[in-house]
Amino acid sequence: MKIEQLDKEQFNQLLKYLSINIEDADFFYEVYQTCCDGIEEVSNMSNIDKFKPLNHINLILYIANEFYYNLNLKNKTKEELKEEEEFDKLCSICADKYFTNEELNYTSGSYLNKFNPPISTLELYSNFVLRSLMAYQPQDQVGKLIQDMLDKGFKMMKCIVNLLLEGFETEAFSTWRTLHENECILICLLKYPDKLFPLYFKHITYALAYRGQIPSVEETDKIFATMKEEMRSYELKSKDMKKYIEYGFLFGIPNIKLNEDFKLNFRDGVEKMAGLSEYNKVYEMASEIAHSSPLLLYSRREYFFNLTILNLYETFFRLENLFANFYKVNTKKDLADQYDQLRSLYLSQLQEIYKVFKDNFIKNFINNSK
Repeated sequence: MKIEQLDKEQFNQLLKYLSINIEDADFFYEVYQTCCDGIEEVSNMSNIDKFKPLNHINLILYIANEFYYNLNLKNKTKEELKEEEEFDKLCSICADKYFTNEELNYTSGSYLNKFNPPISTLELYSNFVLRSLMAYQPQDQVGKLIQDMLDKGFKMMKCIVNLLLEGFETEAFSTWRTLHENECILICLLKYPDKLFPLYFKHITYALAYRGQIPSVEETDKIFATMKEEMRSYELKSKDMKKYIEYGFLFGIPNIKLNEDFKLNFRDGVEKMAGLSEYNKVYEMASEIAHSSPLLLYSRREYFFNLTILNLYETFFRLENLFANFYKVNTKKDLADQYDQLRSLYLSQLQEIYKVFKDNFIKNFINNSK
C-alpha cells in the first residue's frame, strides 16, 4: 500500500475547512507526514489484502483532537508537546487510532447500507423534518412541547437507522420501544389537547419533585401535598405514586374509569388510549430485549432487522402525519408548500418500500413459521 500524501497547500486548505487553528499548521503537517509513513509501514506488514484509501480528513481530525486534548486537559504547553519524546508519542497514538479505528474498525455487518432507498429516503425525510422543527419558533408552552416530542421522535428514528447500519438489530429494536412510548404519549395529548396538556405539564412538575429537582423544600412539600390529595380522590395508595406521576395525566380523558377503561401503566394505559394496542406483543418483545433477556443474546438477526424496519416505518408514518398537521398551521405558506412538494415526491416511495418489506416479512417469517 502506497499512501499519496497531501502537499502543504492542500493540507492547509483542509485545516481551514475543518476550522483548525492555522497557527499550528507546520507542526500538524509534520505529525501528518510521520503518521502517513507509519500507517503505510504497518499496512505493508499486515496480512490484510484490501485497504481503503487514506481518509486525510479523519487522520487530520485524530491529530488535532489528540493535540488539543493534551493541551487543554493535561495542562501541557505547545512547546512541551513539540519536544521529540512527546512528538513521537503523539504520532504513534494518532497512527494507531487511525489504523485501528478506520481500517480495523469492528462491524457486525448490515443488511442495508446508507445509500439504499429504504434508508436514504427515510434519512432525507427525517432530516427535512428535523431542520423544519429547528426553525420553528413556538408561541406557547403547548407548541414547545409538541415541537420537543416530534424532535425527539425523529432523532430517535435516526438513531435506530444508525444502529441498523452498524448491524445492531436488537439494540435498534429496543430503541424503537422508547420511540413507541413517545409517539403514544403524543397521540394521546393531541387527541384531547384541552384536557391533557395542562395535566401533562402538572405531572412533569410532579416528576421533577419526585426526583428532587425542585430547589425549594417548601415548594416540593406543597407539590407532594397536592399530589397526595389528588391520589386520594382517585382511591390510590402511596405505593401507586410513581405510576400516578407517569400516567396520571390520563385521568383527564373524558368518561373513563381506572381499572375499567385503563390502568396506570403503558400497555393498558397510554398505548391503549392512543389506539395502538395492536403493538402489545411487539412492545413486550422489545421490552424483553431492553431488559437483557436471553432473547437479546440468542436472536435471529435477519428477523429483528426486518421487524425493526417495519415498526420503524409504521411509527414514521404516524409521526409524519402528526408533524404535517402541526407544521402546516404553524409555518408560512411558502414553507408549507415546500413541505407538500417533498411529501408528494417521497412519502409514496416510502409507502411502496414499506409494502415490499411487509410482504417479504409475511412470506419469509410469518408463513414459514406456521
